Amino acid sequence: MKKAVVAALILSTFSGGAVAHEAGEFFFRLGTATVRPTEGSDNVLGLGGFNVSNNTQAGMTFTWMATDNVGVELLAATPFRHKVGTGPTGDIATVHHLPPTLMAQWYFGDAGSKLRPYIGAGVNYTTFFDEKFNDTGKEAGLSDLSLKDSWGVAGQAGLDYLINRDWLINMSVWYMDIDTEVRFKAGDQQQNISTRLDPWVFMFSAGYRF
Repeated sequence: MKKAVVAALILSTFSGGAVAHEAGEFFFRLGTATVRPTEGSDNVLGLGGFNVSNNTQAGMTFTWMATDNVGVELLAATPFRHKVGTGPTGDIATVHHLPPTLMAQWYFGDAGSKLRPYIGAGVNYTTFFDEKFNDTGKEAGLSDLSLKDSWGVAGQAGLDYLINRDWLINMSVWYMDIDTEVRFKAGDQQQNISTRLDPWVFMFSAGYRF
C-alpha cells in the first residue's frame, strides 16, 4: 500500500498537477516581437513602390483560458518604428505604429500537457503616428506625411512550453492584414498612395500564470 501511495505521488509530480492551461487561468507573456512587412504599394511619383524596414520591439500578450482548450488573447507592444523609402531614393521618412490584436485561440492537448501548441484567428487594429519625412524627403519637396489607420484580420500559430505551474516559454508567429493610405504633398500636389504592409510578426517570450 505504501509503495502504491509513493508511486502515485511521483506520477502526480510529472502530470497535470505540475502544469496547467486550465479554464479560468490568465497568462502574461513578455518578450521580443519582430515585424517584417511584406509591403507593396501603388507607384510613388514614378519611383516604384514603397520599401518598409523591419523593426523589433517589446511584445506583450495577455491570455484568458475560457476552457482548457479555448483561449482569448490580446497582443500589445511598444511602438514600432519603420524607415520608409523607395529604391531610387533610399529612406525618405520614418513612421511609428501600434498594432493591438485580439485573437480567439485553440490549444491542442490537455490541461496537464507541458507542450501546448495553438492556433488563433482574430482582428487587428493598427494606428500610425509620428510620421515624418527626413532631410532627404524634405529636400525633395515632400511634406505633410500621414497614414490612415487600418482594420484587418489576423492569424497566428504558437507553442507554449510550461516549465512549471507558474512559468512558461513561448514562441509564436503572426500574420496581419494591414492596408493603409499614405498621404503627403509633393510640392503643391496632394498624393494618396494605397499601401499594404501585411507583416509577419515573430515573437519569443517568457510567460507567467496568475
